[in-house]
Amino acid sequence: MDNNGIQADRNKEKHPEDHTLFGDPAAQDRLRQGLEDMYYLINRDYPIKASLALVGNRYNLVKRQLTALQGMSCSGLQLQQRKQKELLPEALRSKTIYIDGFNLLILLETAYSGGFVFKGLDGCYRDISSVHGAYKMINQTGDVLVLIGEMLRRLEVAKAIWIFDAPISNSGKLKGFCYELAEKHQFPWEIHLENSPDKFLITGDKIVCSSDAWILDECAAWFNMGAWMINNEKDRQLNIVDTQLQL
Repeated sequence: MDNNGIQADRNKEKHPEDHTLFGDPAAQDRLRQGLEDMYYLINRDYPIKASLALVGNRYNLVKRQLTALQGMSCSGLQLQQRKQKELLPEALRSKTIYIDGFNLLILLETAYSGGFVFKGLDGCYRDISSVHGAYKMINQTGDVLVLIGEMLRRLEVAKAIWIFDAPISNSGKLKGFCYELAEKHQFPWEIHLENSPDKFLITGDKIVCSSDAWILDECAAWFNMGAWMINNEKDRQLNIVDTQLQL
């Protein structure tokens, strides 16, 4: 246990069926076909839930597969608008950026601990983890935060402001831990707790680092930090589901 009192002597729990649901080539092929159908339906104004039900029945997908499929999906219009607002790495130099805290942290915790992450049509990687009112550090948390800090240094950002959900249990302890790392490594970041972090992130002209679909649709500008880090990972074998669907 670290001196902030957050239990960290644990690995991220993996769902016992994920290698069958997502690692099997036949399952990945069903996801690819399902994503193609989702794109077709959403572009014709079918509601997301109805589209998932149709696709799930057609390809015999279970709940975890449907959750992954929903995260990978978007309409052609959403894709176009997101790409128009997406910034290249060099655009971050000397800028202040805002990090969707749990969104980025849990994605990279999942990826670096061997869990499956899913590449969406918009180029964002997403996981299917969820925070049920409380956040718990895992063995990889400190390493992930240090890697993010080192990446921020490489990107030459002036400042990164982490935005965490205040109502989530242990957010305050995580804030303290992040500040300890910042002091130790001289990372240029601040940590803020917000009651409505999503709404906070989309206000004004903030540059946001997130893969949350609603935030990407509503924010002024964004950088795909999760994909930038995952695509540049050289030392770990990651479990990535990329349908490589050609639109």
